[in-house]
Amino acid sequence: MITLAQAAGDQRFFRWDWVWSHLGLILEKVTEHLMLTGIALGVGLAIAFGLALIGLRFPRSYPPITWVTGLLYTIPSLALFALLVPITGFTTMTAEIGLVSYTLLILIRNIVAGVQGVDPAVRESAIGMGYGRRKLLLEIELPLALPVILAGLRIAAVTTIGLVTVTALIGRGGVGFFILRGLNRFFDTEIVLGTALSVLLAVAVDVALVAVERWLTPWTRTRGVV
Repeated sequence: MITLAQAAGDQRFFRWDWVWSHLGLILEKVTEHLMLTGIALGVGLAIAFGLALIGLRFPRSYPPITWVTGLLYTIPSLALFALLVPITGFTTMTAEIGLVSYTLLILIRNIVAGVQGVDPAVRESAIGMGYGRRKLLLEIELPLALPVILAGLRIAAVTTIGLVTVTALIGRGGVGFFILRGLNRFFDTEIVLGTALSVLLAVAVDVALVAVERWLTPWTRTRGVV
């Protein structure tokens, strides 16, 4: 254990020896960070997809949907977690409710924008070939909307990775654990480590999603779309 005095004496230095001796804990927190992010994105995408379909099918429902999800998006994360703790406690569920809430507005808007952005001529041609509403959505509209949808997923992913660090205040938080503990112990190594890992995870996930986008939408490369 590092005492307060020892930590204060080392606060101007990044201690690589501390990092090497805590690789197991670092791996555990990185895994937790990715797990929390993955669950939030998966659940958020499922809910957003359902709400987006409702908004597309019933256009009058779209403004209320975006109003409610926009309201959730504007609530400060600390305030939201503070409201949830008395109900769901210091649990993963508390963290995920908050994290999922912040993904919805971004994902819903991009799904709707992607589908609505499909060339009307393409849609009319498909209908003329006998495509029903469901087949048109699954085989024509969603594939063509993928670049826009995945762009929204990238934004949501990077945002979520940053927000996961805040959940350290309720006993979760992945690499945010190091930031919080470093601040409490005045130990710069943990603060720098947590911050750097959060940034690296955001970059790595974004690059991975770009690769997935290129794989799923090979036709966009011929038009120079990233």
